Amino acid sequence: MPLPFLTADRAFDAGAEDIALPFDDHDSWRRPYRPGPWRVAAAAALLLLASFVLLAAMIISLAGALSGATACFVLAGLMIVCALRLLRVGAWVSRHGVRRVGFFRTTTVPWERAASVRTVQQPVRWLGLPRTVQGQALIVVRRSGEPLRPLVTDHNADFLARAEAFERATDTIEAWGDEYRTG
Repeated sequence: MPLPFLTADRAFDAGAEDIALPFDDHDSWRRPYRPGPWRVAAAAALLLLASFVLLAAMIISLAGALSGATACFVLAGLMIVCALRLLRVGAWVSRHGVRRVGFFRTTTVPWERAASVRTVQQPVRWLGLPRTVQGQALIVVRRSGEPLRPLVTDHNADFLARAEAFERATDTIEAWGDEYRTG
């Protein structure tokens, strides 16, 4: 079973080719980096907690309190959906454009509407919390001038303390932008 989010790092180990990413199908949406350890750990902790809630739901249902068991099953299902959505958060690219997947909202910018994709120094949120620190962010500048939140930052859950992975990911996304914005 191919895992598309794991294949992006192999492109840099394979050799120094000048293509953006070596996928055969550039029409499908790809995340050009692996999910970071903070994001994976949060999702794993959420799934572990969901397993305990499911166990509690089973015990409650065997005791005969079906309303309490139903509430626990719904809570566990919600926790599982949140963990899966947390793993989907990030920047995704394809031939059609660049997509910023957030926890609650997804924004897609077609390459024709993007003026540039570049890395800038600016205050960024630390692990998505309200606290900001000085860091780097990959931004998409739209032709219409509408602001778009940063695609990725060097202090988010994917790249905290992983500067080399951040550089590789931003270079890859910028390469996709250069390849498909010009034609």
